[in-house]
Amino acid sequence: MSRFAVMFPGQGAQFLGMGKDVADAFPEAREIFDRADAALAGDLELSRICFEGPEDRVNATDVCQPGILVTSIAILAALEKRGFDPTTASMTAGLSLGEYTAHVLAGSLSLEDAVRLVRKRGCYMLEASKAQPSGMLSLLGADRAAAEAIAAEAASAGIIAVANLNA
Repeated sequence: MSRFAVMFPGQGAQFLGMGKDVADAFPEAREIFDRADAALAGDLELSRICFEGPEDRVNATDVCQPGILVTSIAILAALEKRGFDPTTASMTAGLSLGEYTAHVLAGSLSLEDAVRLVRKRGCYMLEASKAQPSGMLSLLGADRAAAEAIAAEAASAGIIAVANLNA
């Protein structure tokens, strides 16, 4: 018996054009984007922005979060149509935002509810970051001690702290 997990990415996995290749190649993936666009009608043209940009909008929290969720579900739809059965996974998981995608797979959230919820989540996060200007730096390959040393060295610039350890 083979054991595997289905894991979904979080914010940071976005890129200009995300989902376009799968939506162009597989009608079931295009249908996922169409359903998401309908769920967000009047609020956001998600597929157009994901596919065409501009890049700064694709990278904005209020767009990239629903975009990553929908792209992940679109890829999953294309795989399912070709015989992949995600219900045979030993587990599903997601990194931060990816948890919502895992809920869609599990059936605890519909695609439409998830995309509206994640859109609001991204809008609230963007609003909060504008109210309290701040920034973030991702350190790839650094261990906790190295990250804390960098934060301590830069502390004279303001409040600087290690906030998230992804491993």
